[in-house]
Amino acid sequence: MSSNRTGILSALVAVAATVAKAFGSSRRQSAETRTGTVAPAPGRAHSTETIELDPRTVRDLVVAYAPQRDGAPDAGEIVWTWVPYAEHDGRGKDRPVLVIARQSADRVYAVKLTSKSHDGDRDFLSLGSGPWDGQGRESWVDVDQLYSVHTGGVRREAAALDRGRFERVASVLERRFGWRAA
Repeated sequence: MSSNRTGILSALVAVAATVAKAFGSSRRQSAETRTGTVAPAPGRAHSTETIELDPRTVRDLVVAYAPQRDGAPDAGEIVWTWVPYAEHDGRGKDRPVLVIARQSADRVYAVKLTSKSHDGDRDFLSLGSGPWDGQGRESWVDVDQLYSVHTGGVRREAAALDRGRFERVASVLERRFGWRAA
C-alpha cells in the first residue's frame, strides 16, 4: 500500500473512532437520563414541570403587578423555565416567561415570550427589548397560551417588566379571557 493510501486510511480510522466515541457518549448520556442519574432541567422534572393550560378554562384569575427581587417568581417578573412545545411530545426548551399571577403556594401563571417577530399577529403583543434578553432583541408575549409554572422549576429571575408594559399585557388578557386586572 502506498504511503498516501495509508495516510487516508489512518485518517478514516481516526474519524470513525471519533464518531463511535461521540455516539457511545450520547448513548450513555441518554441511558443516564432514563435511569435518573442526570437531573432534568428545571421545569421539566415531573414534580416541578411547566404545564400548558387552556386559558379559556381558567376562571377568576386576577392579573396583578407585584415584582420582588427575592429569587421567587412574582407577577410582573420575567423568569426562565423549561416550556413544553405545542406538539406535546415531551420536547421543549428553556425560555423566558412573564409571570402574571399566583396560582397556588408553589405555582404561578405565566405567558411565554419569544424573540421571533410576530408583527401583526393578534395572538402576540410586542414588549420591545429589555434586560431579560442578553442580546437586546425585541420580544413578543404570546397572549393566547397560558402556563402553570412550579416555583421549583424556575431556573432564574431575569428582570421585572415595568408597570406600563405589564398593564398593557394585563389589559389584553382581561379583554380576551375575562380575567380581572388589579
